[in-house]
Amino acid sequence: MAYEPANAQLAELMDSIHTSIKSMVRSQQKQALLTATAYAAGKKVAVVVNARGVVIETRFTEDISDLTPKELAAAVTAAAQDAAGQVERQTKAMIQELRDEQARLPKMSEIVQGLPDVEEMLPTLPEVSLAPPRARSRAQAVDDESVDGTMEFTDVVPFDHERQDRSGSDVAESGW
Repeated sequence: MAYEPANAQLAELMDSIHTSIKSMVRSQQKQALLTATAYAAGKKVAVVVNARGVVIETRFTEDISDLTPKELAAAVTAAAQDAAGQVERQTKAMIQELRDEQARLPKMSEIVQGLPDVEEMLPTLPEVSLAPPRARSRAQAVDDESVDGTMEFTDVVPFDHERQDRSGSDVAESGW
């Protein structure tokens, strides 16, 4: 029949997708177990982070009192950022392995003509700032929407909310 080659191709694609999903699950499980350790201030400070870059352990050597509070704070921050960067690089390498594996699969647009590739539609994640909370670099605007996700409409007709007399309303007669 005419459909047999298409059915065979679809069955092969489905097997590939199932294999790819299993690979993703294994990678997610492996990624969830990642940790990284970084040191600062001549190895007087050690910070361990989990797969999400969250600090799960902080250790100091016996001679930590040689550091001023400002130096200690800077060392902990630097070590935490370094460890989080290590985890991020490991995660990106794992994601790249998955992408390389998925690149061998045919794209949906190759199977169904005119169908867009979902990957091309996905936005890229912005870089996350390592600057302190009140740093100028954090004050940069985000595209057209405000940071809190509210929209601002510019082509609107003003409405006087304070007006008491509604008898001259253009919307409805006052007798309704």
